[in-house]
Amino acid sequence: MSELKNKKSLVIYFSRADENYAVGYVDKGNTEYIAEYVKDITGASLFKVEPLIPYSKEYSKCILEAKQRVGNAPIKNKINDISEYEVIYIMTPVYWGSYAPEIETAIKDLDFTGRTVRIVTTHEGSGLARVVEDIKKICKNANILNDSIAIKGTDCIRARNKIEEWM
Repeated sequence: MSELKNKKSLVIYFSRADENYAVGYVDKGNTEYIAEYVKDITGASLFKVEPLIPYSKEYSKCILEAKQRVGNAPIKNKINDISEYEVIYIMTPVYWGSYAPEIETAIKDLDFTGRTVRIVTTHEGSGLARVVEDIKKICKNANILNDSIAIKGTDCIRARNKIEEWM
């Protein structure tokens, strides 16, 4: 997919600091590392999806809060137009077998017609889970590539080479 590296790209990602499963307390979430690697490699613009109401700092409370937000996860800022971008990277941790609920809020009203979409998950054992299938339901008319990648959360800080190979 090296031909995509030079296309105008946007990374839409959700990442959470504080206590992360198997990582402990962190100042930057696992997915944010991956988003920054893609930005460095492709020159992509970054759009960090942030919850309007912050999650608990404790992981066990956070995942319960995320489950309650499915289908209703307000975000601080919204991107309204992706027409200037050819490639959209959607990146999320796996929550309850799918994407973080705020990802749906961020992408559900966007027009993905003619856009190439690549998906990345961060996880501690879930892999891609249902993320690809669930994003396909939202990103109608997108060309969603079959090369989605899952990065184990404990490996994110050292995953730049893996991302470069994927690119």
